[in-house]
Amino acid sequence: MIRIVLPFHLRTLAHATGEIELAVEETPTQRSILDALEARYPMLRGTIRDHATKARRPFIRFFACQKDLSHESPDAPLPDEVVSGVEPFMVVGAIAGG
Repeated sequence: MIRIVLPFHLRTLAHATGEIELAVEETPTQRSILDALEARYPMLRGTIRDHATKARRPFIRFFACQKDLSHESPDAPLPDEVVSGVEPFMVVGAIAGG
């Protein structure tokens, strides 16, 4: 099971509490995890990735194992710790301002 941590506003939108656990049939990648997440919680479509291009939204970041995965290929395999469920895949809303 893949553990996913969402920011509060996305958990609220999805009516989820705490971490989300998903079984991913394919090789766990950012793309396959987000596909499974959007399949289970269709109200999240377009909030994390663009509807048409499936590109990550500008103020969303992905982290796992204390590493920023936001600029990695969406098809790159995730770390073994995420695949085994030891570490969560975190979706984080970035903060900007001045």
